[in-house]
Amino acid sequence: MILDYEPGDKVINPKNKDWGIGQVQSIIKEKVTVNFENVGKKVINAYLIELIKI
Repeated sequence: MILDYEPGDKVINPKNKDWGIGQVQSIIKEKVTVNFENVGKKVINAYLIELIKI
């Protein structure tokens, strides 16, 4: 799997759309840290949840 995210990218989590739009903060291996507008900072395992770039 190739992660196609960079810090600053806007994304949504298709499994939790109520989190709102998030901005990628950092990527370390498969861990993507995203700051979502409705729930704050979350660390997402990109192998389990595929974020959608917007």
